[in-house]
Amino acid sequence: MNTDLNSFSTGLPGLDRMLCGLVAGDNVVWQVDTVDDYLPFVTPFWEEARRQDRKLVYFRFARHRELIADPAGGKVYVMRPEDGFERFLGGILSVIEREGIGACYVFDWLSDLAADWYSDHMLGNFFRITCPYLCDLKTIAYFGLKKNSHSFQATEAIHRTAQVILEVYRKPGHVYVHPQKVDQRYSPTLYLLHRWHGAEFTPVTNSAVITETLADVPQPWMDFSIHRPGVWLETFRQAEATWQAVKAGRQPASEADVWFRRVLKMVVTRDVRFSALAQRYFDLGDLIEIMKRMIGTGQIGGKTLGMLLARAILRRAAPRWSDRLESHDSFYIGSDVFYTYLVENGCWWLRRRQGDFEAYLQQAAEARERILRGTFAESVGEQFAEMLEYFGQSPIIVRSSSLLEDNYGNAFSGMYDSVFCANQGSPALRLEAFMAAVRTVYASTMSPESLAYRQHHGLLDQDEQMGLLVQRVSGELYGRHFFPQVAGVGFSFNPFVWKKTIDPQAGFLRLVFGLGTRAVDRTDDDYTRLVALNEPALRPEGTGSDARQYGQRRVDVLDLQANALVTREFAEVAHELETDLLELFSEENSSRASGSAAEGGTAAPVLDFDRMLAQTRFAPDMRELLRTLETAYDNPVDIEFTANFLPDGQYRINLLQCRPFQVKILGTGSRAKIPTSLTAEQKLIESEGPVVGHSLATGIHRLIYVVPAVYAQLSMSQRYSVARAIGRLTHLNDGANQRTIMLVGPGRWGTSMPSLGVPVSFAEINTVSVICELALMHEGLVPDISLGTHFFNDLVEMDMLYFAVSPGKPGHLLNEAWLCAQPNRLAELLPTVQGLADALRVIDPGRDGQPPLCLNVDSMNQRALCYLDPGAPAGGAGE
Repeated sequence: MNTDLNSFSTGLPGLDRMLCGLVAGDNVVWQVDTVDDYLPFVTPFWEEARRQDRKLVYFRFARHRELIADPAGGKVYVMRPEDGFERFLGGILSVIEREGIGACYVFDWLSDLAADWYSDHMLGNFFRITCPYLCDLKTIAYFGLKKNSHSFQATEAIHRTAQVILEVYRKPGHVYVHPQKVDQRYSPTLYLLHRWHGAEFTPVTNSAVITETLADVPQPWMDFSIHRPGVWLETFRQAEATWQAVKAGRQPASEADVWFRRVLKMVVTRDVRFSALAQRYFDLGDLIEIMKRMIGTGQIGGKTLGMLLARAILRRAAPRWSDRLESHDSFYIGSDVFYTYLVENGCWWLRRRQGDFEAYLQQAAEARERILRGTFAESVGEQFAEMLEYFGQSPIIVRSSSLLEDNYGNAFSGMYDSVFCANQGSPALRLEAFMAAVRTVYASTMSPESLAYRQHHGLLDQDEQMGLLVQRVSGELYGRHFFPQVAGVGFSFNPFVWKKTIDPQAGFLRLVFGLGTRAVDRTDDDYTRLVALNEPALRPEGTGSDARQYGQRRVDVLDLQANALVTREFAEVAHELETDLLELFSEENSSRASGSAAEGGTAAPVLDFDRMLAQTRFAPDMRELLRTLETAYDNPVDIEFTANFLPDGQYRINLLQCRPFQVKILGTGSRAKIPTSLTAEQKLIESEGPVVGHSLATGIHRLIYVVPAVYAQLSMSQRYSVARAIGRLTHLNDGANQRTIMLVGPGRWGTSMPSLGVPVSFAEINTVSVICELALMHEGLVPDISLGTHFFNDLVEMDMLYFAVSPGKPGHLLNEAWLCAQPNRLAELLPTVQGLADALRVIDPGRDGQPPLCLNVDSMNQRALCYLDPGAPAGGAGE
């Protein structure tokens, strides 16, 4: 008899490789829908154990057909669970004791035991007693368990005790196995969904396939409502019972309406406008499904609501969207979890607002530190772990979803953090990384930027709690890198009309290859693709070599080996794509080398998305999607999305976020006359685009000018000092911040890299009316319109005007001599920074008899002119 404890096998070599082998002591639980799904795994296991001449036992006790048709080479013990728990258990243990070390066991599926004993508790007790004994004897035992048929009391005991738990899914033409728990071994793909095809179990790395396989499968062992006794659970149970009764015709629809309104306020929203939308596009069943996927109590928050609502709107609008949209299987962490975390970790009093805002910011800094060091309640940690078991090793993202976020009037763009989790390593490591991500998002509620935003919008006294949206990252695994092929933001209204043929009402997209971080963050020294949806082929940069010069060079991806979000040169990841896909997004460019990633001098591909936009229905689909959502919202909207293509051009769109877009619609009144009779001496700053924002004719009451030549000579620390000084200037209590302030400076305002512009935060310039970027930092860097970034959203929400000037180009002008000849008020206003006066000039036009400064902007024609108006009275031109 074989007593080798190192050569156990499932009988399926591909499955052995997937599991990194069987380990002596493994209790293997197969969670299946039917016995027919259990049998294909039992038969090869039995036959391989018999071939290896191992002690082999089959416990026969269930009502289903026999699992072992030919027990030759093994023993069959027929047990009678109806004789009672003690007698049944004693008989099982006696056999195990006689067989001793190294035996192999097959059990009928355990679900019939719960039926015989009328108790899931007793099924759990049976497993708690039997499995440790089998493990101590270094055996291998197979157990079948009917999915979605047992309470938490049974499944929790099994999940805690078993060494290996495998979920089996059967879809038309395919069988999938999803490891839920595999003790004492690890591989980079171990916890991914695997497709059984022939002799192999192949990891499924495409997010759309995983989600479609898992999203609609009931997961009662993961029903978080059991962790929430009291009012929450009672409401959930009554709402669910009412919904079932209404669907069955046992109760009138009006009963569901009563529970709908109650659950809507408890879980989803209390906002009047969003409540109306929810009542139009959700039903009670939708709200119940939301509750089933929640951790904790409270509300789901604005970002989660926007994502769910947008999907419901599209499904209602046209059935085809169900096929075009990638499914989602997100989870929602209720806002009460955040509030409880603050209380339990001693942060609540620090978060409480003080009368003086500066003192409040200092207190908030200590609160952030405590939040980052805090611990979660054991019950919450257990629910986090259960959720991570579901996701396996698929990358996920933890996104902020606060109560005030993504509302009409309050976008909170980029104010709160979202954190990618590559989600690799052991279950314990993945859980710790996830909890760190949650802490990071929680801590961002006390950042100076978010608090300044709330103060500016009069929201500091409103209840602001943080819900969380946990989403599977959309994309595919290419080598060691995981990313979507296309990501970006979309707006149903386009405020940047760089050519007269562009229809602002058609909307626009900001596209990137890879993760969408490069679309929503203002990426330094790189570019994105802007798409006017009625003219997708148009580019602001022009065509040919100009367009290629401003193509995206770097991509953000998740490096699963490094377990981190990283930035790579596009050439480094391009070779992982199939040729047809690569050609859909890029073209070869022999004029630009690909650097270290090039092989044998091969030209680096250039991202342009031209074929994708010209040869697929992607642009028309996105235009229709945005128009449908805008109509439902009765307001322009902005979205975040990903898209993944197959080589044949078919694709799926993953709609990640939707919210109202706070923008003034350009219409017939969006023209401002540009003066034509000015002398050359009167013209100070002139631009023929890009211009973003509404047209206007106004006086400039304060112009803050960063002198390009001097700024370029400053150290990095001195450039930060300039940025901090600008923040102080724009918030002085001398009345200027209540009038029209204009910023003019080199490179990119709001950059994170002082070498590329002025590194102000948006909170430092939120009182400014006009921002002008000068293309004067270094050759090859152009002003970045940044349409769709958080920075851009802030500009639009604050009704700021943006334009860029490229001195030396036709239609562009910078009269630097005049700017440098005006009195500089910096030392008078901020004496402590007067050492920066050569680089930073503060000009208040109209003072001391100087002529006022006027600005006329025609957005529709992409023209801006800042000029002296000697005919106007001193003190500045009127609005």
